[in-house]
Amino acid sequence: MTNNEWIYYVLYLFSVLVASLSQIILKKSAMIHYENRLKEYLNPYVIGAYFFFFGSSLMTTLSYRGVPLTLGPVLESTGYIYVGILGMLILKEKLSRRKIIGNLLIIGGILIYAFI
Repeated sequence: MTNNEWIYYVLYLFSVLVASLSQIILKKSAMIHYENRLKEYLNPYVIGAYFFFFGSSLMTTLSYRGVPLTLGPVLESTGYIYVGILGMLILKEKLSRRKIIGNLLIIGGILIYAFI
């Protein structure tokens, strides 16, 4: 792997982080009570989250110039880890034992794929 290829891997992981952040923003928006349906979908949280999703999709597409298609889903699975951490930090959610075990299994799967 050359130095330039690492840029694509970092870009892919960053795009997954941005998508995870947008999921957290959407959940934060869903926790707010709105007066009507229109304000529920047309508010800064929702519009911003979908803007981040769009940017994440562009970054993911660009990163596939250097990331093999077989590795994409493996890198995408890091989103579960990001969402767990961001949920804990931003939404003050508690990490249950099951979530910790699930994230450890995801990390283990990524490591197994990386070394085989």
